[in-house]
Formats: sequence, structure tokens, C-alpha cells
Amino acid sequence: MNTGKRSILQKGRGRTRKLAKLEYVYEKNSQYFAQVAESVKDIAVTEIKELGGYGLKQVFRGIWFKASKEDFYRINYHARLLSRVLAPLVTFECIEKDDLYKAAKKIRWEEFLTIDQTFSIMANVSESDITHSNFAGLRVKDAIADYFRDRSNKRPSVDSKNPWITINLHIHQNIATISVDASGGPLHKRGYREESVSAPMQETIAAAIVRLSGWDGSKKLYDPMCGSGTLLCEALMRYCRIPAQIFRSEFGFERLPDFDGPLWERVKVAANEDIKPLPEQMMAGSDISQVSVNAVKTNLMGLHFGGNIHIDLMDFKEIPSIEDSVIITNPPYGIRMGRDQDMNQFYKDLGTFLKDRCKNCTAYVYFGEPRFIKKVPLSPSWKRPLKIGGLDGKLAKYELY
Repeated sequence: MNTGKRSILQKGRGRTRKLAKLEYVYEKNSQYFAQVAESVKDIAVTEIKELGGYGLKQVFRGIWFKASKEDFYRINYHARLLSRVLAPLVTFECIEKDDLYKAAKKIRWEEFLTIDQTFSIMANVSESDITHSNFAGLRVKDAIADYFRDRSNKRPSVDSKNPWITINLHIHQNIATISVDASGGPLHKRGYREESVSAPMQETIAAAIVRLSGWDGSKKLYDPMCGSGTLLCEALMRYCRIPAQIFRSEFGFERLPDFDGPLWERVKVAANEDIKPLPEQMMAGSDISQVSVNAVKTNLMGLHFGGNIHIDLMDFKEIPSIEDSVIITNPPYGIRMGRDQDMNQFYKDLGTFLKDRCKNCTAYVYFGEPRFIKKVPLSPSWKRPLKIGGLDGKLAKYELY
């Protein structure tokens, strides 16, 4: 097991000499980069700080932050709003393709993988002389392949689906950064979704909605159109302090040369011991679709205390009443219901239900198509854009007395 120490040896003229240790950007500065959707960047800043990050700086497409190694592991394990966390290796000016190739080839790639292991490249280019992401990624791939070929006449293979390690390249305004994907894949893939429905809500947007609602368990939570249960699952995990990545078997930071296995085990043990139970009757949901009800029950079954959430097969219009509760829901919109449905009447009925049968409640309704907000015969207390996972929606809050 790699415990955080490494030495680089090189043979020459009959003797072995120790090379000076090459420090990467994340090692020198304890600095990392969190990829996060622009519309939740403000609450993502708060989340990173809560998990021990400091020195935060918001930039295009994400947040730079500093953290101790322990907190870096903790952020990867707990964060609910981040898309990925990257560990930067080198940053350099990159105007032409040779700049990219030369810089990438200077990295000691044998510290990250062997010729028998696979890698993939993720590249993004903006406002730079190099204009094509695929071309930029190909130059990094060539540099890695040539690095190994020059030393062993062999090269590792590229595997875009299940690589040993993922290398991230970002070029913005001719400044390039080559990083390791420390998360080892997108963080919205929690691992609890065994069954799904059409156009399911991405886990990070559900986590953002739950956080913005401020729900803390002091009132019952109900989702009257729960679909496959993503909002309920994320609310459960947040309340019970279940780490967002508790089902992830491997992380990209385990490929870093200074990975500290015992420290990582301590972080996991401490987090898992902090999980608290969900009281019965604190959360519930329903849906008009039997397929959705089956899906949400299956998904909840795999989560801690998921059996404490009661799910009914019911049209929201048939619910007698919901009182003194927090309602969080993602109504079926056009892409989920089909364009032949009378969406105007649907949202009118939803507004009537909230107004007449949800006394002393606060409702947080996510509109995948914001134009339907005006069809609800209620005035929201506030509206907030939430653009994540291909959706350009809005979250609306309704105070119901």
C-alpha cells in the first residue's frame, strides 16, 4: 500500500542515484480544483468550507480551494454538490501544440500508472490559441504514450469507459493545467440508483434543492411526485449524515503518488461512525405511477434507514391533506410527460392542491421548464435558477398558510 512516501531512483555509470523529488502543484500548495455547476457555486463554497477547505477562489467552471490531505479525502467522500475534484499536477503557458506536448512529457508518469494499466483523457479548451479540446487531449495522450515508449518500448492503453486513472486537461486563456481526476469519475453517481424512470433528476441538483430548502428534520418532509426517489434519497443521506460516496469502491486520489492509505481508512471510519438514524414517519412520498413507486422503493432499500420512508401509490390530487410539513418535489414536465399532456391544467391543479390542502407547509418546487411557474396560481416567495445536468430549471419556494 502506498503510504505517502516515494523515491525515484535512476541508474547511471554503474551507480544508482536518487533524483530530486518532483513536487506537483497540489503538493506544493495543498491546492485542488472542484468542478461545480455555476448555479450552485455559492452553496458549494459553503459546503467545501464545512468540510475543511479554505482559501477558496471562484473561477470559470469551478472553485480553487486548499485543504489538508485529510480534508481533501473528506471532501471527496462527503461533497454532495461537486461534479469532480481535481488534483493539479502542472500549470503552464500553452500557446501551441508543442507547449502542451513538452510539458505533459516532463511529468513522471510512472508515479501514476504502469504500462499494464489504462488511462483516459478529459480535455476542455476555452478562449485560447488551441481551440479544439479533442486535439489538445490527443497531444497529452501522445506525450504519455511516448514517455513510456521511450523508456520501455511499450505503452499503456487508453480506456475511456473504465480507466485505471483519468487525466484532466484544462486550457483557458492560454494557461493549461494538467490534473488527476481525484474523484475517479463524476461525483453525482452515488451508487444507490438501481431503478430509474424517464428523465431522472441528477443527484447533485436534488442535493442542491434539499440544501436550499433548509430542511433539518424539525418538520416532516413529503414528496407527492417522487418519481424514482432522488430527492428523498438525497434528503435521507443529508439528514442521516451518510457520506455522498459511501458506495464508491475506488477514488482517483488513490492513484496519487503520495496517497496515504491508513489516513484514508481513518477518514472513512470516522465518517461512517457519524451516521445517525432516521426516525420513522419523518419522511414520506407518493407517485401516480406504479413503475415509479417500485423504483423508489428499490432505491431506498439499498440506503441506510430507507425502510423508514413510507411510499404510496397515489395521484397528488387524491392526497387528503399535508399539514405542518416541508414539501419538496420535482413535478413531471414536458420531457417526462409527453407534449400531448395539458401541462397548463396540470400546474393549475398543482397550485390548487398546494393552496387548499397543504396548510402550514412550505413547498419547494423544481420546474424543469420555468415557463410553467406562471401557470401555478400561487405567488412564490422566491425563485432561483438551477442549471445542472442538462436542465435549465428554476426552484420556487411557496409559503402556504
